[in-house]
Amino acid sequence: MNQVLEFDEALAVVLREATALRHSDAVERHPLLECLGRVLAEPVVADRDQPGFDRSTRDGFAVRAADASAGRAMRVQGLVRAGEQWEGLLEAGAAIEIMTGAPLPKGADAVLMVEHVERGDGSIRLAEGRGICAGENIVPKGSEAQAGDVLLPVGTELGAAEIALAAACGWAEPKVFARPKVAIVATGDELVEIGQAPAAHQIRNSNSYGIAALVTQAGGWPGRLQVARDRREELWERVAQGRMWDLLVFSGGVSMGKYDLVDEVLAESGAEFFFTGVKMQPGKPVVFGRLPERDGVRECYFFGLPGNPVSTQVTFQCFVGPMVRALAGAAVEGPRFVQATLGEDVAGKAGLTRLLPARLTGHRVRPEVKLVGWQGSGDLAANARANCYAVLPAEGRNLGKGEMISVLLQ
Repeated sequence: MNQVLEFDEALAVVLREATALRHSDAVERHPLLECLGRVLAEPVVADRDQPGFDRSTRDGFAVRAADASAGRAMRVQGLVRAGEQWEGLLEAGAAIEIMTGAPLPKGADAVLMVEHVERGDGSIRLAEGRGICAGENIVPKGSEAQAGDVLLPVGTELGAAEIALAAACGWAEPKVFARPKVAIVATGDELVEIGQAPAAHQIRNSNSYGIAALVTQAGGWPGRLQVARDRREELWERVAQGRMWDLLVFSGGVSMGKYDLVDEVLAESGAEFFFTGVKMQPGKPVVFGRLPERDGVRECYFFGLPGNPVSTQVTFQCFVGPMVRALAGAAVEGPRFVQATLGEDVAGKAGLTRLLPARLTGHRVRPEVKLVGWQGSGDLAANARANCYAVLPAEGRNLGKGEMISVLLQ
């Protein structure tokens, strides 16, 4: 059963299984703003050309480019604002003042920017040294999309940009896939609920809350089951409950200790294991597998995440998140990595891909990443100070300030 993979191998296995799984066909309609983070179950189609008219992109003057290029004064015939339609035709040798977003008057083929004109008494002319071409500062009708075009296909996750586009197309209540239900089981004799004052030998059950938040961000519906103490009978009960859900996630109980029993109970339940560890820090004991269909209950994927909370967060974002999004109906994609420059020297450690809490600066040209000082994978305070994870390669060489590395975005 012991199968420890390299980090990239483990990620490839998760994405393979996410691609092969069948998400629920259950769909719902909701008001558009309630669909943020949900996945489209029907395409969003343009209900008309976009834009629906030749649109000015500048404040200025609608002209015939040939008239303006001649350099002579042009009488200002009138003014058209956004939301208005100019009635009639632009006269030869004239100009119509126009605001950004307004429809181009008939007869005009360009817009002079207001900064590029010289004003006279009721007239304008093109400023010396400036030129103008037909089509300049105009977005033609239908150039962004044409009526009937599919703008957002099925499987699109709705973020702010997609919400705005759907609104522009009149999709007030889009159809979305139902959120997958994710059972969360925290394990361990040391856990108490967050409203309790822990004894000196106890800790609060923070992991189930952190996992629930990550499930919600990934588009799932989290259910925190009762804590499983380090006893086989309680773990058996949670497995029986959790396999009824779309995905089962354990935290803790997957390491090598005498009372780490999650793997054993899952194996006794007939589980198929895709891996039982990953060569990464933190998170090496992470487990991924599938419980078979049994007694009319469909198969169920599961993850066993390490109990140290930073390990839990890192392994969720690397492996569980893509599975939740796939179950939600989204296109299968891995976690988001970017490149950044190291802001300090970092010592290497051979054999493990390290994903360490870090902060990424917002510098536009040369983003920089620095590690956050931490006390190991139990340091939730350090994790909260981080906004990303610096990915340090497994070959273990020392990395110098100024080198480019991968960064896992949170």
